[in-house]
Amino acid sequence: MSTAPLQRLLTWLSPAFPVGSFAWSSGLETAIADRRVSDSKTLENWVAGALAHGGIRADAILLAHAHRCHTDAAALAELADLCLALTPSAERRAETLATGDAFAIAAKTWPSDVFARLPDPCPYPVAVGAAAGAEAIPLGDTLLGYLTAAVHAQISVAVRLVPLGQTAGLRTMAALEPQIAALAAFAATATLDDLGSIAYAADIAQMRHEVLEPRIFRS
Repeated sequence: MSTAPLQRLLTWLSPAFPVGSFAWSSGLETAIADRRVSDSKTLENWVAGALAHGGIRADAILLAHAHRCHTDAAALAELADLCLALTPSAERRAETLATGDAFAIAAKTWPSDVFARLPDPCPYPVAVGAAAGAEAIPLGDTLLGYLTAAVHAQISVAVRLVPLGQTAGLRTMAALEPQIAALAAFAATATLDDLGSIAYAADIAQMRHEVLEPRIFRS
């Protein structure tokens, strides 16, 4: 079997891939400032909530649908509109569009006609899902990689801001692996009717970040 799809996925979801995700916290900076997240246990609880009920869950479902309809520009545009409609704050909207557009620009290093079908602007999960589908990267692998990278990004924010030691961050990552795998399996067959969020604390944290002072991250 060719290793190219896995190599490409690992490159696209690497922290070194130039999407600028290191600059965004998805509201976690606010939660840390409010002392809602202050150690590995509270961090695990915060990220687990996003996986079970929040934006990460919604992104996974949208990614799966973009993966399946990567040949249909109209369907991708509808998914992008739906993704933005589910985005609770201006900063979170800016985050998903900035990282999505940066991903599409960087991924053009691997020529594909899928980029002509992406909406402009394009939310990050839609861009990743469509590109992976066009490259025949298996959906299960794409979801698992995307969700792992999303959780890594949140843990990286906490390691820098709480501050949380590297070992504590790795323990949190290890503790969340089963939930990541479960969400990847669920999202692979979920319908758009399964979309929804009840992560109110995270939504409010994202909104309040706009007036947080001082702050390091853009969301």
